[in-house]
Amino acid sequence: MSSDEMNVKPLEYQTEDGQMSIVGFWIFLAAEVVLFATLFATYAVLFGRYSDAPVPGNLFEAKSTLVMTLILLTSSFTCGVAVFEMRRGSVKSLLIWLIITLALGLSFLGFEISEFMHYAGEGATLQSSAYWSAFFILAGTHGVHVTFGIGWLMMLLIQLARRGITSVTSRKIFIIGLYWHFLDVVWIFIFTGVYLIGMVV
Repeated sequence: MSSDEMNVKPLEYQTEDGQMSIVGFWIFLAAEVVLFATLFATYAVLFGRYSDAPVPGNLFEAKSTLVMTLILLTSSFTCGVAVFEMRRGSVKSLLIWLIITLALGLSFLGFEISEFMHYAGEGATLQSSAYWSAFFILAGTHGVHVTFGIGWLMMLLIQLARRGITSVTSRKIFIIGLYWHFLDVVWIFIFTGVYLIGMVV
């Protein structure tokens, strides 16, 4: 590989290890698509099977769900800006935007936990009905992924503070950016296919 080719490629792609890691992560995301597609299909099959539990239209609130969506969409934007700042070589700006992304992720998770506790208080739990089992497994799996992403971001912030922007840290930042955007796309499907439809039931 010539020096000119090395200069054209983003830092995270400039080593063979970086390229292979990114390709491997795309394969991982493909498996995640299958996982969430299965959960959405299960939810669709069990939709309407409320038994004696509350119906979603009585519990889902447009305001809180919209706030959660705006928070996650904004975090996807800030994560994208972080990758942009990484490619500019600005460690300080990169850290700032990643911290903002982290704060937004924590806010989203806080809203989701609060929402789940509210539903449980109203009698909608994992054991209440087939519908609520499917709902909590689908939304909860997404929440677990967000939690994992938050922990991952924290570790990357520590690495960046110690090592700065290198071929290794840039690869990790790029990969977590892909992961975070993937979670955002999944949430859009949850927002439209679960919450918006559930509100009219």
